[in-house]
Amino acid sequence: MKQIHLLIFCALLTTPLLAYAQEDNVSLPSAFRMNRLGTEYQGWNNCGPAALTNALVHFGYGDDQNRAANWLKPNGEDKNVSPWQMAEFVNTQIPEIPVYGMVRSGGTIGLLQTLMFNGFPVVIEKGYEPSGYDWMGHYLLLSGYDEQLEEFRSMDSFKGPNTRYSYQDIVKYWQHFNYTYIVLYTADREGELMELLGADADEWQNTINTLEMARADAIADPEDAHAWFNMGSNFVNLGMYDVAAQAYDQAISLGLPWRMMWYQFGPYEAYYRTGRFDDMIAIVRQNQNDGGGHFVEETWYYLGMAREGRGEFDKALQNYNTALNFNPHFRPAREAKERLAAQSSA
Repeated sequence: MKQIHLLIFCALLTTPLLAYAQEDNVSLPSAFRMNRLGTEYQGWNNCGPAALTNALVHFGYGDDQNRAANWLKPNGEDKNVSPWQMAEFVNTQIPEIPVYGMVRSGGTIGLLQTLMFNGFPVVIEKGYEPSGYDWMGHYLLLSGYDEQLEEFRSMDSFKGPNTRYSYQDIVKYWQHFNYTYIVLYTADREGELMELLGADADEWQNTINTLEMARADAIADPEDAHAWFNMGSNFVNLGMYDVAAQAYDQAISLGLPWRMMWYQFGPYEAYYRTGRFDDMIAIVRQNQNDGGGHFVEETWYYLGMAREGRGEFDKALQNYNTALNFNPHFRPAREAKERLAAQSSA
């Protein structure tokens, strides 16, 4: 382990953070299944829109996954839809029903059970390795649990209804995405949801809590690349970019799945904020050469950010336009393009 990483790790072992604790205050049955969820299989690269659509059925939503896909990923080859985009679709594009989406990280098995039992559909983002495929990202709509069997039931848009996963499998692959989840709720139940989330209702505290989980994972196994990556992501969310960049460096040195940067973009943010534009471009080139990352608008957006950071404004504008050609609804690229145009005309 490089000295700088060792220093960070030692600091993580000794620096006090606000204590992470998530207690289950609700007495839950030993088994439970949600009703009124959709059962639509996903189209090509469409697990996000399909999982979201199947969850929205709970609230009387009547459209198929194409409505969500047309807004979330107009280019059918797009490999990624981020959790914030999923929530934004629910919050801005479904005016006919008073349903909203909230993204949080650092979830636990107990929290998933509690949310479902109380009637809140929940979609998790996780790693996925179905037979015959390399690691990839996947959205999974949970539909129930069984404590005796220690397993969740799901509406897996890839495998079909009533697909079962052990708690151990969920925790293992959910960690790859910082234990991130999207919970859906109606406006009249927002207060109830916040009460169930407890300290995690507050986004800042939720990030601190999730950082503590990542730290615990790294203490348990210092060679766990995903633990270091998650620490980097939480440090980014806390605005601590120097230490985030160093945590990402360690994660990358330990080895990550080759598709990792199709789905999670914290390293770009950390490297941008610390002036490491060449490192951003190196990740972009890797994504462009791996056969799929080329079809991720974030790849082009962050290439534009790196070019802008280097003063290559014409190239940056081209990159932002390419990102918007993939997805005209991708707000960060639109805002970056407008900012660059304003600077040029000033």
